[in-house]
Amino acid sequence: MADTLTITDNRTGKTYEIPIQDNTIRAMDLRQIRVTPDEFGMMTYDPAFMNTAACRSQITFIDGDRGILMYRGYPIDQLAEHSDYLETAYLLLFGDLPTTSQFEQWTQQVMRHTMLHENIKKFLEGFRYDAHPMGMFLSAVGALSTFYPDAKNIFDPASRRLQTIRLIAKVPSIAAYVFRHTIGRPYVLPDNELSFAGNFLNMLFRMTEPRYRSHPVLERALDVLFILHADHEQNCSTHAMRGIGSSHADPYSSLAGAAAALYGPLHGGANEAVLRMLTEIGSIDKVPAFIKRVKAGEGRLMGFGHRVYKSYDPRATIIKRIADLVFEVTGRNPLLNIALELERIALSDDYFVSRKLYPNVDFYSGLIYQAMGFPVSIFPVLFAIPRTAGWIAQWEEMLTDPEQKIARPRQIYIGPAKRDYVTREKRR
Repeated sequence: MADTLTITDNRTGKTYEIPIQDNTIRAMDLRQIRVTPDEFGMMTYDPAFMNTAACRSQITFIDGDRGILMYRGYPIDQLAEHSDYLETAYLLLFGDLPTTSQFEQWTQQVMRHTMLHENIKKFLEGFRYDAHPMGMFLSAVGALSTFYPDAKNIFDPASRRLQTIRLIAKVPSIAAYVFRHTIGRPYVLPDNELSFAGNFLNMLFRMTEPRYRSHPVLERALDVLFILHADHEQNCSTHAMRGIGSSHADPYSSLAGAAAALYGPLHGGANEAVLRMLTEIGSIDKVPAFIKRVKAGEGRLMGFGHRVYKSYDPRATIIKRIADLVFEVTGRNPLLNIALELERIALSDDYFVSRKLYPNVDFYSGLIYQAMGFPVSIFPVLFAIPRTAGWIAQWEEMLTDPEQKIARPRQIYIGPAKRDYVTREKRR
């Protein structure tokens, strides 16, 4: 016997059996609940999608209560320890870890597409020197749709794969050009003999040396950060990617929209907010006073708590270990001591523990990026680079899901009832 939910409508006395699948009922099944045959039927009201599943996905699994994050079934800690970003991207995009030959072919394909059209340089030069990097980034990504009109063939698997390779390859190059533009230095061409992360660091920081070689610890740290940020289920930017893609827009336009969602301080700008908070605190001895203000509702503890994690964010544990390795190379970030003291007090205070406010991925990532020489304004762009793999994987899954249609949420209208038009001279 199938599991069902029995609903009794006290208005009519009717009883309805709603099927349960995967511990979920379908919202459309509620439409049969109506008083009269001509009414619309019952809807659900769920602001911000707090308890609504909009898709079935095989990509990322999160158990927020137990602090579990897996890509395609692989625990994030195992991927962070053993994998690299390009291999993890392959996993997200194609469902399985690649064999040696598949990985070599995939790497060659990606690195072969790292070059940008020369007109992209001219496009970026149109921005002021003080333009925000994320605004420049998402504009350039959207502009790629005009360079590759074949991207509109979204139901051609070969075309989708080509656009996937192009995006994975070119997004870091755009990010590097944006960075160099903001600091007034000439653009650096890709070096495809370097690793994915190594080439990105080369395009960012190379000066006059014949060949740039990044410090292996910093290169690995960036690679791990990319793995940790590669996907995170149905968050705001992923929802934007799927929503825009549901209209059958090309992947460049969809990804530009996803990046715009990431631009917001509640999403991609969260680690920047952490650094500002730590800077405002100023010193370890001021941490208790800051905690007191937070508990009194006079401030906000940034980098703690998460929409889905009700325990320690598994990514935060990994990042904290990476931070120690990075600081051995770059020197200890003076804000780290404040962060550690803030974490110590918060995790021993019942006010935060009872509310399940634990450090999330943003609490330490900004400290690492700052130590590596990245300005705060570039942080959202560094988030967008690895998330490209997750966004494309989610976009393709949406396109090939026969249940998906163009996204079109319902609303509950609470405005005026029907009113008759009154000419302007008779209005009071």
